Amino acid sequence: MPSVTDVSHHDVAWREAGDGVPVLLLHGLGGSRIAWEPQLAGLGESFRVAAWDMPGYGESAPLAGETTFDALAAAVGRWADTMDVESFHLCGISMGGMIAQYAAAAHPERIRSLTLLSTSPKFGLDGTDPDQWRARRLAPLDAGEQPADFAHRVLRGLAGPALTEEAFDQQVAAMRRISAGGLRRSVNCLVHHDSRGLLASITAPTLLLVGELDEETPPTYTEALHQRIAGSTMQVIPDAGHLLSAEAPDAVNDAIAAHVTAVEAGS
Repeated sequence: MPSVTDVSHHDVAWREAGDGVPVLLLHGLGGSRIAWEPQLAGLGESFRVAAWDMPGYGESAPLAGETTFDALAAAVGRWADTMDVESFHLCGISMGGMIAQYAAAAHPERIRSLTLLSTSPKFGLDGTDPDQWRARRLAPLDAGEQPADFAHRVLRGLAGPALTEEAFDQQVAAMRRISAGGLRRSVNCLVHHDSRGLLASITAPTLLLVGELDEETPPTYTEALHQRIAGSTMQVIPDAGHLLSAEAPDAVNDAIAAHVTAVEAGS
């Protein structure tokens, strides 16, 4: 297993493992850099793999201005600069997959490949009312709770049946690192997600992964991305829910490794 290093003295904090071609990982709304432990361990055997704390999460400073997808995409670029990485393979899950879409559209010259897990091209693609969803997600914070207080119950509702207790506990630990302010800013940002007008401009070779049992961002959402991103490849992972990278780590690692390797071989 590759050694893991935490870097926490910059505006963006991250955890990395391995050497070689850079693969950057963006966690979801309820995650942080330690949500990607199976990928740091597995992919770190072959690549330089780095997982950030999204701005305002974990040990990363909040954005100076409003939290928007464009601002978060710009933060991805600044993070890569801090890592002294010019071009890289980008992977994102759930909200991290949304951020990755904006980053790939904004910085096509820097994104060597794109992998999107458990995500969508628009918030509320199934008709979910943004105000009602936001109110439900913010209600515990409004009642004085911290993300650590409700991480267990939120993540249990997202997990598929194959998630091990050890992996579930790791995801809970990742969510417990989020501040109330960071989560509130992200919830307020997420309801504005609509990348449909940008997807045709994504030129990076794109792999789309989704769990067969994902009810938060079901396979139909990934199909909508597949239809809009030219040349993309879609793979449905059996028996997995929304926490895909933790529920099916071997399948996810194999798919990402094959995608990155194929792109590198063709470049």
